[in-house]
Amino acid sequence: MDGLNLAPALLPQEAPVAMPVRPLAEAPRRWLRAPASPPGTMVARLFVFGLAALVIAGASTEMWRVLGLARWTVSGVLMTGLFGVLLAPIALSFSTALLGFLVLLRREPAAPAHLNVDGRTALLMPVCNEDVEEVTALLATMRREMHARGADDDFDIFVLSDSRDRALAVAECKAVLRLRQAPGCRVFYRNRDENSGRKAGNIAEWVRRFGAAYEAFIILDADSLMRVATMRHLVAAMRADPQAGLIQTVPVLTGGQTIFARLQEFASRVYGPILAAGAATWHGADGNYWGHNAIIRTRAFAETCGLPSLPGRKPFGGDIMSHDFVEAALLRRAGWAVRMLPRLGGSFEGGPPTLPDLDARDRRWCQGNLQHAAVIGAPGLHPLSRLHMAIGIGSYAAALLWLVFLILGIVAALQARFLNPTYFPETQVLFPQWPVVDAERAVWVFAATLLLLLTPKLLGVLSTALSRQRPRSLAAWGRLLGGAVVEMLVSALISPATMVRQAGHVMSVLVGRDSGWKSQCRDAAVLPFSEALRFARAGVVLGLLLLAAALAVDPGLAAWMSPVIVGLLLSPPLIWATAQPMVSRRPR
Repeated sequence: MDGLNLAPALLPQEAPVAMPVRPLAEAPRRWLRAPASPPGTMVARLFVFGLAALVIAGASTEMWRVLGLARWTVSGVLMTGLFGVLLAPIALSFSTALLGFLVLLRREPAAPAHLNVDGRTALLMPVCNEDVEEVTALLATMRREMHARGADDDFDIFVLSDSRDRALAVAECKAVLRLRQAPGCRVFYRNRDENSGRKAGNIAEWVRRFGAAYEAFIILDADSLMRVATMRHLVAAMRADPQAGLIQTVPVLTGGQTIFARLQEFASRVYGPILAAGAATWHGADGNYWGHNAIIRTRAFAETCGLPSLPGRKPFGGDIMSHDFVEAALLRRAGWAVRMLPRLGGSFEGGPPTLPDLDARDRRWCQGNLQHAAVIGAPGLHPLSRLHMAIGIGSYAAALLWLVFLILGIVAALQARFLNPTYFPETQVLFPQWPVVDAERAVWVFAATLLLLLTPKLLGVLSTALSRQRPRSLAAWGRLLGGAVVEMLVSALISPATMVRQAGHVMSVLVGRDSGWKSQCRDAAVLPFSEALRFARAGVVLGLLLLAAALAVDPGLAAWMSPVIVGLLLSPPLIWATAQPMVSRRPR
């Protein structure tokens, strides 16, 4: 009997396959031949990393010159070093976006309208305390399209429930029964006896019980939606590539009901394609996995991805939370290719409706990414697999480092103002060293950094304007350009508040607080202003302190830090305003 003993009849006959737990410290005994990356992958990597290195070196040199006499102090040295470290992900995003833009200029032929798919592929939708009606609606939509396109015999849907509340599990079971009454592909339901391993354990349990009946399975999230042509293309691509262990699509956000959600959707549709195209080009066969909207070869997954628990106590020990990165790394370590199809459309997912909802999910991701510090040194991992984990760790550590950088900037300004100058140091120099912070050069460094941040977005707008989906009317052009301006402005103002929250999450993990595993909020709800103020109050206090400190040193420093300070001070009304539901179609 399964789980809460609700519906053992809603499962097919078992087809078990062995999926042993693999210790991370033990490399696999049987190695496959290294998967081949497309031609030009190495050139793409040299371009991306070479350009990023040049940007980092040039900008760090300019920052060193900006600091003047303060560069020789401890805070000046630390500030210059931190600037280079913090610029690394920005420079990598810049070079990846530029590569993606160049790649997308080359038009590819459209995918065939119909692909013959022999045999069945499983569609797995793991759920845990989700909105039953929302999940059922997504599954019903996909089943209707399958039925209309004659794909009923190509796919089986499995709803894999980890819900422990009996009433919710009963509702899930009844929803599956209603789905089965309509014509379409087969739908199965299972509620687990116990929830070990969370989502990764949920999928592994299915593989061990039913995996032998399916050559591959497609992972869906509880808010995922995929078109039949997309799923057929994934199945055909995997069968055409015997080295492929995992093929990832690039899902775009859809279905948002708030201003915040719609801005995220705009960004995913306009900026996302060039970043995905660039990343896929230099990743080659050594890509990453985002946990859903991807197809996985069952045999490869069973042989390599039996995840162990990490040693030690939570938050660093226990279940591997961000298991997707680790699964991609283990597949690649065993010789399976991990690829991405950036141009394959028809892959969608929902997004959080408000910044606090995104932050709640971000806390769990923060802990999961920092956990990878215990995995990144595992023997046999491909260098790019280690890089993917390092980028994930750095994306959260950067928030704390940016705060340190801002504080060091004020300290360096204080030292430059009050430090007794040494015009002729002990080393032999031809000219005296003047204790002046180069304000003009600082403006140029700030402008160049801002340009690096905005270039991927500007290239995304330009790529959209040159694509087949380019605007066809003056009104459409206005929506594209106006949407880009609004998105850039809002994201710039809201990013300091996000930085403060992420820095708090990193500190929370470092002091040993576990985030747990709560269900995501996927529906729009009215966010009271008091809740927005409570959420952003730490950032407001920090903004006031930074403003006071900067004014005490030099009004010019306050002007230089104004983007951060203004964003922090305006974050409560901005968070509240973007959480409001759309009242008309015009802002969409």
